[in-house]
Amino acid sequence: MTEKIFTNAKVVLPDEIIDGTVVTRDGKIFEVIAGRVSVEAEDLDGDYLIPGLVELHTDHLENHYHPRPGVAWPPVSAVMAHDAQVAAAGITTVFDALRAGTFDPTDLSAHHGRALSAAICEAQGAGHLRAEHFIHLRCELPCEDTAESAELVATAGALHLISIMDHTPGARQFVSIDKFKEYYLGKKIIMPEKMDAYIAERREMQGRHAAQNKQKILELAQRLGVKLASHDDATEAHVEEAISDGVTIAEFPTTREAAQAAHRNGLAVLMGAPNVVRGKSHSGNISAAEVAANGHLDVLSSDYVPSSLLPAVFTLARTVEGMGLAKALRLITLNPAHAAGLDNRGAIEPRRRADLVQVKLNGELPIVRRVWRNAERVM
Repeated sequence: MTEKIFTNAKVVLPDEIIDGTVVTRDGKIFEVIAGRVSVEAEDLDGDYLIPGLVELHTDHLENHYHPRPGVAWPPVSAVMAHDAQVAAAGITTVFDALRAGTFDPTDLSAHHGRALSAAICEAQGAGHLRAEHFIHLRCELPCEDTAESAELVATAGALHLISIMDHTPGARQFVSIDKFKEYYLGKKIIMPEKMDAYIAERREMQGRHAAQNKQKILELAQRLGVKLASHDDATEAHVEEAISDGVTIAEFPTTREAAQAAHRNGLAVLMGAPNVVRGKSHSGNISAAEVAANGHLDVLSSDYVPSSLLPAVFTLARTVEGMGLAKALRLITLNPAHAAGLDNRGAIEPRRRADLVQVKLNGELPIVRRVWRNAERVM
């Protein structure tokens, strides 16, 4: 039996914070004790001890694999670099978002998704990764190759979550055509003189491919027994459609109406932590802080900035009336674990995995000092 003890900590439990001690045995939490202990233990100097963070939607792996236009980094190396960054942010469970569907020749194709999926499996099987990684497949319905790409990526490694998305200009995330133009012009994907033609082309793609792709993706999810997420729901009708499709997670609803309907119907409402840190959506949609203040927020995702989770949670704990730190931390620990069906982690409670993070506050900024997965230090 391997026992490790963590003492002199502000232990964040699901509903309260205590000054206490956590005892782990064989990689699991054995006991939570109020106060300090005098036996040999890790002294946390009064810092917070929180559960390891659970991240359901991050696009960040693709940044390491595709760091410059036309550059594909060795996939295992990209996975390990991404893994180190998420672990440094306190994330011990991560769902890496890979894409199915290409809008443009510069997009990552199914070949790249398959390579990254295989690399995740290889690195994890060899014990090289600090966090535990799962595969989240983002399916762009308007693209001609989406269904075929999804099948190809699914052959490279087990899928655990599929999200259905549609980034057509004038729909969902980009209901504002001006915001669509701002986004694509800002990233220099399209030249200004070609923008109107590009918008027309994207809308035509949606009309040709979205419906049949959606049916094939739903069939794939059912065949594999994979959880489904909707993406950028904007109306109550979108939410009703998602429920009929078997969706259980509503990612980044764009309006108060959609967030309220999703929460009311038992979907886990997921919003972006960068939205909280920045104080607004980069697409001009509803702010995550407003969704939280309305009582409709269930999960935060780091989306494109792994280090955004903890600052977002501490911000919400300070600024949303009745939230408090224990409840806010559930947005990035217990709630996403439950939404993903991972009920063996996400809280400092007996019999759960000893995925733990030591956090020190520097003013209002939370700093990750040490990270343990299954009670073994990984950062």
